[in-house]
Amino acid sequence: MTRERRGRSERPDRPVRRDVQRSPRPGREAGARATASDRTSSRRRTSTVTDPGTRRTRESASAARKSAAAETPQRPWYRRPAVMGVVGVVVVVALGLVAWFTPLLSVRETDVAGATSVSEEQIRQVLAVPQGQPLLRVDTEGAAQRVAAIPKVASARVQRVYPSTIRVTVTERVPVVFIDNPGGTHLLDVEAVDYEIAPPPPGVPRLVTETPGWGDPSTEAAIDVLESMPPQLRGQVGQIVAKSISDIAVTLLDGRTVVWGGTEKSERKAAVTLPLLTQPGQTYDVSSPDLPTVR
Repeated sequence: MTRERRGRSERPDRPVRRDVQRSPRPGREAGARATASDRTSSRRRTSTVTDPGTRRTRESASAARKSAAAETPQRPWYRRPAVMGVVGVVVVVALGLVAWFTPLLSVRETDVAGATSVSEEQIRQVLAVPQGQPLLRVDTEGAAQRVAAIPKVASARVQRVYPSTIRVTVTERVPVVFIDNPGGTHLLDVEAVDYEIAPPPPGVPRLVTETPGWGDPSTEAAIDVLESMPPQLRGQVGQIVAKSISDIAVTLLDGRTVVWGGTEKSERKAAVTLPLLTQPGQTYDVSSPDLPTVR
C-alpha cells in the first residue's frame, strides 16, 4: 500500500490543456467599430454634399444669365414681329388699292413688237386698252386673244410693264404654200390656215389638192413633205400636188417631176433626191428611197 501511494505520489502531474478563446482587447474592438462608423458617415457626407467647385460654377452661370437678361434691351412694341407683320400686310393692301383705283400706275404707253405685215395701229385698235386705265385692271389674257384673232397673227402675248406700259408681242403667220381660188390666190401657213388673199411671195410653191385648207389630210401631208426638204431642194419646188396622203408629187421650177409617195421616210427621200437630180431625166421616183429610179 505504501508503495502504491508512493508511486502515485511520485508521478508528475500532467499539465491540463484548455481551449480558451481569447477575446479581443477592449481597445482594439472600439477602434474597429469607430473606423467602420467613420467610413459610413464619410460615404453619407460624400453622397449628400455638393462639390464646392461645381456649386460655384452653377452659381456663376446663373448669375451670367441674369446679367445678360438684364443687359439685353427690350424691343419696342412697334418692332415686335407680330406688329411688324400686321404693318406689312396693311402696307401691301394699301399699295394694291392705290394701284387698282388710282391713275398712279396707269397705262400711258403701248409697245408693239414682232409686227411687220400687220400695222401697229391695227394692233392697238384691236387691243382696246384705253390710256389712263390702271395696269392691274388690264385683262391681258383677253387682250391677247383679241390680237391673236387678227388673220395675219399666229399668236400674241400681252404683258404689263411697270410703271405705265403695255407690251404686245406678236408672231405673224408665214406663207408656205398658196392655192388658186376664183377670188384670188390664198396664202396658207405651216398649220394649213388660209389667212390672207394676196399675191404669193417669191419661193412659195402652189398647192394642188382636192379640198385645200386647214383640216384637210392631203394639205397637211403636202406641207409636211415641204417642211422635210432641205433649203437647197425646197427652193427648187414650184408646185406640189397631193392627190392623197400617199400620192404626192413635186414639180420643180425647171419642169422636172419628183414622185414622192407618202410622208414616211421623207428625210431619207430628200437626201436621195438631191444627188439623183444630177442625172439626166424628167421623172425621178423616190417613193422607195432605197430603190430610186430615173426616167
